[in-house]
Amino acid sequence: MSTLEDKYRELDEKNQQASMGGGKERIEKQHLAGKLTARERLELLLDKGSFTEIGKLVKHRCYDFGMEKKKIPGDGIITGHGKIDGRLVFAYAQDFTVFGGTLSRANADKVVKMMDMARRMGAPVVGLNDSGGARIQEGVQSLAGYADIFHSNVKASGVIPQISAILGPCAGGAVYSPALTDFIIMTKESSYMFVTGPDVIKAVTHETVTKEELGGAMTHNSKSGVAHLIGDNDESAMMMIRELTGFLPSNNMEDPPVKPFSDDINREDESLQDLVPDDPNKPYDMMVIIESVADDNNFFEIMPHYAKSMITGFARLAGKPVGIVANQPAFLAGVLDINSSVKAARFVRFCDAFNIPLLTFLDVPGFLPGTNQEFGGIIKHGAKLLYAFSEATVPKITLITRKAYGGAYCVMASKHIGGDINLAYPTAEIAVMGPEGAVSIILRHKVSDEEKTKAVEDYRKAFANPYKAAELGYIDEVIYPRETRKKLISALEMSQNKSVSGPPRKHGNIPL
Repeated sequence: MSTLEDKYRELDEKNQQASMGGGKERIEKQHLAGKLTARERLELLLDKGSFTEIGKLVKHRCYDFGMEKKKIPGDGIITGHGKIDGRLVFAYAQDFTVFGGTLSRANADKVVKMMDMARRMGAPVVGLNDSGGARIQEGVQSLAGYADIFHSNVKASGVIPQISAILGPCAGGAVYSPALTDFIIMTKESSYMFVTGPDVIKAVTHETVTKEELGGAMTHNSKSGVAHLIGDNDESAMMMIRELTGFLPSNNMEDPPVKPFSDDINREDESLQDLVPDDPNKPYDMMVIIESVADDNNFFEIMPHYAKSMITGFARLAGKPVGIVANQPAFLAGVLDINSSVKAARFVRFCDAFNIPLLTFLDVPGFLPGTNQEFGGIIKHGAKLLYAFSEATVPKITLITRKAYGGAYCVMASKHIGGDINLAYPTAEIAVMGPEGAVSIILRHKVSDEEKTKAVEDYRKAFANPYKAAELGYIDEVIYPRETRKKLISALEMSQNKSVSGPPRKHGNIPL
């Protein structure tokens, strides 16, 4: 008959076995590949000593291909909850040292159970992905497990923030759970995502491509737009997630966390007075304005490598998080195209789902012309951004710094689609199009160069300024650039209790 001491010893042994995962040799192999283990990642992600594991002793239930002889407690995935900056967070980490981190039915049950718990408790979920995909030995059971996780992702969407880190391989069905989450972070040289790998592509299309080229961190951060952030290694990826969660509420029923601040809300920046050039065709860096107005000049950019004519990211003003959407005149003149429209639309919808006010900085000459854009569906994709801004009910503050031309003016959180406070610099130009283009249409018939020059000047005086729009009430105030921070904070304070209720409906039909 076993004694009490024997029972405690048995518990210690099982815990020790689960903690060692695939064993010392495989842990060393993981380290040699420049990657941390699942447990090491969780230690970095969460506040020290805060992690509580759930399902540590779960084992798979497969009896095919000799799998009944290979059972490790935890079964290759660690699930549980901890804290980031003292706030509750649920997390799972795939353990590549156990069966290559492959997903079993038991694995999936652990993840779904944890996600259901997170939804009930109203806390974010962070998934650390490092997996060889579905466990082939289990056949349809592992596929069913993936589908159950996808279903949980969809149920949690817009209810709790969901963040995915890709820290190793992520292929086939495994990519769809991260794709359904709000933010994806990848690591340089050690992570990749693709639906079909290089070997399958070579067999089917005869294209030769490496894993890195096909689905590496830079590919998805700069070309496909699948990923939002890139870390140098596991450590920097965990620090990015910690910083990102600091801007987000725990769930859709809460406001974003307010932090103490010492940056003067009335601080003025004289350098902004001459930042926007007199020459309307000369570029400048919109990031200068964004960083100038943010508390401690701190701006956390989202998707910095993708669609660079559009800037998206988070900042704090007077200690309160805001989502920032801005045209970047330093890149393609800040033009709206397919990629920049979709990038901004998704960001706007995230902020709206989680009660994060939106600041829009506008300097846009219009939509990018060309057959590639038209054939690619710029009408449909531009409409996504229009839909997102129009649908958003959070406080919407817009600042026009220079060009606001044509449909792009309407789309970028204009007064007409629900902007709460719309401000402009004296350098703002609000019109159907630029003076030269407008005059060439108005004066179609041949006129002398002198008449054309005069007409351009007349058009510029009439429309290339913010005052016509201000007369009509479309602009609430024309401000001095140096006062930008003070004016934006005032507008945010005024609109913080905004309440809007739309018509009853199941959901709208965004032009996907």
